[in-house]
Amino acid sequence: MLELAGIIILGILAQWVAWKFKIPAILPLILIGLLVGPIAAEFITQDGSKWIEPVWNGTTGFFPGQGLYYFVSLAISIILFEGGLTLKRAEIKNVGPVITKLITIGSTITFFGAAVLVHYIFDLSWEISFLFSGLIIVTGPTVITPILRNIPLKKDVSTVLKWEGILIDPIGALVAVLVFEFISVEGDSGFTKTALIEFGKIILFGTTFGFTFAHALAFMINRKLIPHYLLNVVSLSTVLLVFVESEVFAHESGLLAVVVMGMVLGNGNLKNIKELLYFKESLSILLISILFILLAANIDFQDLMLLYTWKSVALFFSVVLLIRPIGVFLSTYGSKLKFNEKLFISWVGPRGIVAAGIASLFGSKLLKQGVSGAEYITPLVFMIVLGTVLLNATTARLFAKMVGVFLKKSDGILIVGASKVSRLLGHYLFTNGRHVVLIDSNEKNIEKAQELGLEAMTANIYSDTLMDNIELNDMGYVMALTGNTDINKYAINKFGETFGENGSFRLVTPQEMLDDTDAPKEGLFSHRDDFMSLSELTRRHPSIQEIDLDDKEHYISLIEITNKDKDIIPLFIKDNEGELHIISSYNLEVEAIEEGYQLVYLGKPFDVEKVPTTEVNTPKEA
Repeated sequence: MLELAGIIILGILAQWVAWKFKIPAILPLILIGLLVGPIAAEFITQDGSKWIEPVWNGTTGFFPGQGLYYFVSLAISIILFEGGLTLKRAEIKNVGPVITKLITIGSTITFFGAAVLVHYIFDLSWEISFLFSGLIIVTGPTVITPILRNIPLKKDVSTVLKWEGILIDPIGALVAVLVFEFISVEGDSGFTKTALIEFGKIILFGTTFGFTFAHALAFMINRKLIPHYLLNVVSLSTVLLVFVESEVFAHESGLLAVVVMGMVLGNGNLKNIKELLYFKESLSILLISILFILLAANIDFQDLMLLYTWKSVALFFSVVLLIRPIGVFLSTYGSKLKFNEKLFISWVGPRGIVAAGIASLFGSKLLKQGVSGAEYITPLVFMIVLGTVLLNATTARLFAKMVGVFLKKSDGILIVGASKVSRLLGHYLFTNGRHVVLIDSNEKNIEKAQELGLEAMTANIYSDTLMDNIELNDMGYVMALTGNTDINKYAINKFGETFGENGSFRLVTPQEMLDDTDAPKEGLFSHRDDFMSLSELTRRHPSIQEIDLDDKEHYISLIEITNKDKDIIPLFIKDNEGELHIISSYNLEVEAIEEGYQLVYLGKPFDVEKVPTTEVNTPKEA
């Protein structure tokens, strides 16, 4: 009981440590597993026993016989199902040619290149070599996101790394599953016509079961044949049912079935897909926490000694410094990415949780089958996983500065709320060269923003998932523009440190408008305009104007005019270099204004003689 509770406690503690220090969770999980397993047995305990023994040996341990492998199989099936849910056809079409090439050409180069390396360096069979190379194709968002979360990069670089990790996770797992299944068939009957038939059966039953049960589950959910409170547990039981039933009809086809099932559900018209994803994500975190401590603890010290050779060092650096860069540079050939950006993408390629988990499962199964060289699979993949995570976690920030992709100035603008006011402001900022992202929980507002060509995402600001979005690393300003005062205050308090290093602003409240002496420093635009007045003015005059300024006194005089005219609200000051400076409710506290500066405002043209006013291109909304 103590050991079982200890695994869960240590697993969640490792997840917390990973969150606190912004490192991939797999790193502390595997290190804890190695500590309580082979390291404790070799150096700490006097009788050579492990603190945590995954396999029952008659006196200690959790799983008798094949129990550990059954648990690992079921856990991996759930993790891969979640990965399949995240793979969208539309995303593959829209992520751009660079990412498409990375998950196709790049994966192919890794698959064949790493296989050749491990075959000749360790003298392993081609079958084991290709299984190893298939396993290390996978990178995964769970390892890339923590590494890049606090590295301000250009949006293109962050996007490439993010989507490569998301899309390649289930693809790499699928390749590894297919290679393993072919090895299993070949090991039973040799490379014969029978082996090919058995391999075909695996493909047939895996895809058929996954496709059929996915549509059946989607039909039941959409027709509300499953009560809402049973939705998640019925989905979980269906995944396990598909895995087990597919295994009964064709041995080793279960993992393929759950990946296909996840892909079909993720791309179907499933109304409750978000709830399903949240549940599977939480369950996967718990399973991963338990799984990787058990897997690392199950490794024997003799397995680790297999890596105590120059061959391991040669293989690791060949994968990192040769295979990865070749794949990246060939995949990005002819793209708009600069050489230094390609170099950074080549450097960041940590292998993830799926690779380590499937390696342990397949390595153990192949050992039971007596396949030669199978003892190398788990330690070699663990070496690549730990090595790449450690290397990238400690050097990515420094390497980004060395090659010049580290953004010295974060000037992106995160706008909370995607109402018509926000869309109008966002469009102006975007057309003036700023990276603008709008977030809102209202999907219709997000759709309208996207129709204008703006980057917008449906998000709940009370969720922590937004903090993990590496595409927001260049955000330097936060503007809270919702009609809810509490949400505005919460947004700048929560996101101010992460996304608002240059400034966090919100609309003033109706109460603050009543007291001229209570102008908040984070107040936007003016002290007399809240969400209602901005919305009303946007309805009457949906246009943003620019007016030339002579000096600070001229600016102050124009501000005094706006204070008396409800049809004009000042927004920004544009300097001679085109930089925009947000006007706060302390709008008189501005730096020196030179000739050529412009006042940017919302509303009608200034009714002042001999004052040239320019109306900028304003989007037309239906």
